[in-house]
Amino acid sequence: MRRFRDAFVVLTLITFFLIIAVVLGTPQAQASESVDPIQDPPSSLLRLASVHLTETAPPPPPEQDTCFHCHLSGSIENLWTPLARWTVAGFGGLVFLFGAYRMGSGWVTRKPWKPLWARAVDWLDDRFQIVEPMRAILDKPVPMFATRWMYCLGGITFTLLIILAVTGTMLAFYYKPTPETAYASIQFIETEVRFGAAIRAIHHWSANGVIVMVVAHMVRVFIHGAYKAPRELNWVSGTLLLILAFGFGLTGYLLPWDQRAYWATTVASEIAGGVPQIGDLILVFLRGGWDVSAVTLSRFYALHVLVIPVGALGLLGIHFLMIRRQGIHRPL
Repeated sequence: MRRFRDAFVVLTLITFFLIIAVVLGTPQAQASESVDPIQDPPSSLLRLASVHLTETAPPPPPEQDTCFHCHLSGSIENLWTPLARWTVAGFGGLVFLFGAYRMGSGWVTRKPWKPLWARAVDWLDDRFQIVEPMRAILDKPVPMFATRWMYCLGGITFTLLIILAVTGTMLAFYYKPTPETAYASIQFIETEVRFGAAIRAIHHWSANGVIVMVVAHMVRVFIHGAYKAPRELNWVSGTLLLILAFGFGLTGYLLPWDQRAYWATTVASEIAGGVPQIGDLILVFLRGGWDVSAVTLSRFYALHVLVIPVGALGLLGIHFLMIRRQGIHRPL
């Protein structure tokens, strides 16, 4: 602990002096420039010059407000804009004050320093009593055979679902689910929104990864015989989650509202409409009519962001509770 504290103090001092050097070394703008004095020109020349400038000179451009990210990136003046300097200096000052407080607390109380996360947990536990229930949930031994990579496929699927939820929420801030603006909003996300193309790409490939991981997870469960009693409901819930994963892909594919999305949705809904007895009912439910239209787009958007996520959360909760109750099946 003492060695860590000494290293922290040294790092704090280095950061503090580096900030001072940066702030002092930043070139400041000159308040005034020295110019050679000249004599005042005659008034007739001034009148001619004013008339000439009035006729030929273009109007001055309007003053534009500088954007926030321009200050951060330094594209207005240089890298060390006032906002960037104050941000770095403030962070360094907070680090210095925290280090001083930590050393002073150790010298006064003569007790080891308690991490901030432990203090936050104690503060929450005093008010909500969450430590014991969470300990009962999390303190469960995992068998050694379950540490193999093939047993991580379900966890990878859940991680990809979390990534889909986060990136989908980011995209929903800019997406407009109308036929007139859907494609334009996608282009705006791709070209104008900062990191928009990357976020959309992560969302796209995570959706593909969910399908692959769910199928691989179910193959592993089938090979190991983990679908047998008393785990048959685990298999049923996993199958329903696979169907919902395909539903995520189908409803999300239409949202860009381009030619590929339109005709892919047309073909997919025609396939669903081929189910005996209830095919027409499924077709009308998916399209909101007999043709793919604006109603189809709004319906697919509602299914994609509201209905299917709620169903997936419910099935995931049931799936996890049954795994918790029954444990992990041993391989054959």
